[in-house]
Amino acid sequence: MAQQQADAKADTPPSGVEGEAGTPAQTRTHREITLVMIGLVITMLLAMLDNLIVGTAMPTIVGDLGGANHLSWVVTSYTLATAAATPIWGKLGDLYGRKGTFLTSIVIFLVGSALSGLSQNMTELIGFRALQGLGAGGLMVGVMSIMGALVSPRERAKYQGMFAAVMALATVGGPLLGGFITDHFSWHWIFYINLPLGLIALAVVTVTLHLPKVRSTAKVDYLGAALLTTGITSLVLITTWGGGQYAWGSKHIIGLGVLAVAALIGFCYTEQRAEEPMLPLGLFKNLNFSMVSIIGFIVGFLMFGAVAFLPQYQQYVQGASATNSGLLLMPMMFGMLVVSLVVGQIVSKTGKYRIFPLIGTTVMGGGALLLSTLSTDTTRFTSSCYMVALGAGMGFLMQITMLVAQNSVELKDMGVASSTATLFRTIGGSFGVALFGSLFNHQVTSTMAARHITGGGDTQQLTPATIKKLPAGFQDAFHHAVSNGIHSVFLWGAGITVIAIAAAVFLRDIPLRGGPKSESSMEAAAI
Repeated sequence: MAQQQADAKADTPPSGVEGEAGTPAQTRTHREITLVMIGLVITMLLAMLDNLIVGTAMPTIVGDLGGANHLSWVVTSYTLATAAATPIWGKLGDLYGRKGTFLTSIVIFLVGSALSGLSQNMTELIGFRALQGLGAGGLMVGVMSIMGALVSPRERAKYQGMFAAVMALATVGGPLLGGFITDHFSWHWIFYINLPLGLIALAVVTVTLHLPKVRSTAKVDYLGAALLTTGITSLVLITTWGGGQYAWGSKHIIGLGVLAVAALIGFCYTEQRAEEPMLPLGLFKNLNFSMVSIIGFIVGFLMFGAVAFLPQYQQYVQGASATNSGLLLMPMMFGMLVVSLVVGQIVSKTGKYRIFPLIGTTVMGGGALLLSTLSTDTTRFTSSCYMVALGAGMGFLMQITMLVAQNSVELKDMGVASSTATLFRTIGGSFGVALFGSLFNHQVTSTMAARHITGGGDTQQLTPATIKKLPAGFQDAFHHAVSNGIHSVFLWGAGITVIAIAAAVFLRDIPLRGGPKSESSMEAAAI
């Protein structure tokens, strides 16, 4: 009866903590929850907009600052820093109170945004994007853990439908806004736009969010956080540099591999002995928690890859402007929005969810496979249909993975559960962009070399505008090179999705807490 015991302890604060990190949903009125949700929605919009705005502006940024070989690092530095900070923010929220840590993360994010807008070279931009990422690590996990503390899992499905709508709005509006700003103003403003939205979020959250104060005597597991960060960083560097800057068998890659293994082994050893582990390994004894963590990783892998590299194809091959490439991503976001809203309502009414990850992983893999067939002759209508399939698949998964993860733990661990689910999605995104970036750059370089094309200058300095001024032969070769890069990106993405499909098969349909059967049917989740 492990899960029933967990439910009985759900309101028990972590060891060494006086007070509680969250308040059960029953103690909150609908009005109170609604007011809090307004602040959370604004913050989620802030978190979601950033990478999506940056994606459509990347070709122009690279053309202005140079260093196309570092393109993936503009995204990777952000997602890597987010991954490193996410478990820390989640645990700090559980130990010291979610409101203070949440507001602090917003401030750090805004400082990083302002500095990114002031960047004068690629090195500065990558560094300031990393600072942004440190703050961003607390945005999404803060939203999800606060929501998890206020609303029961069964009722949460309704609110998560609303969050899905906001995410879809951001994913549609982000690329569109990023393209519009890039075309009509300056790419620097894609970072400055975060500032007014962030200040509004700070004000609303400060006024509407009221949580009990928490005092903790427990020590933060900084050693565990350092070891986890080292392991994650090493793995991402391997995927970024392997086969490109360094050969797979080089001492640099082998050394990073050894460091990654050693750090992760040390992390596991440390977590078993820490008073308040940064990421309690016992969570993974729950089958559902483990499986949705894997699925979340794959979702992040494909989503970040699609947002980062589809604009490259649309602008270079299909001739879209930065603004139009944002609009052309709308089919993917539309598919995600519609499916997320429908799934949220069904789960709230029935409490059943296992079928949705099975459908979602299969559809997502099919969408990636379709996108791998993009060529220089593919019409915009055809590519839009393929993006709808990919987005629909993600729509089945985006909210369900977080919902199942939170339903698998006690209330006192809501922060760490939310941060872990977010961490796996973020790591997936970091790995996806790094690996896809290596594949994409390799294919572009090798295709141009195979055609013996010269006379176009440094391809790292090319923008969609300058490519149109080059000889027709060079343009044709470059279009094929980008198409080949996209083919590799999504073919690998489709292959990776097989792992998510396998994980979905092992999920169990455990009733959500807050429903009529939740008190008597939860014990199977702990198997």
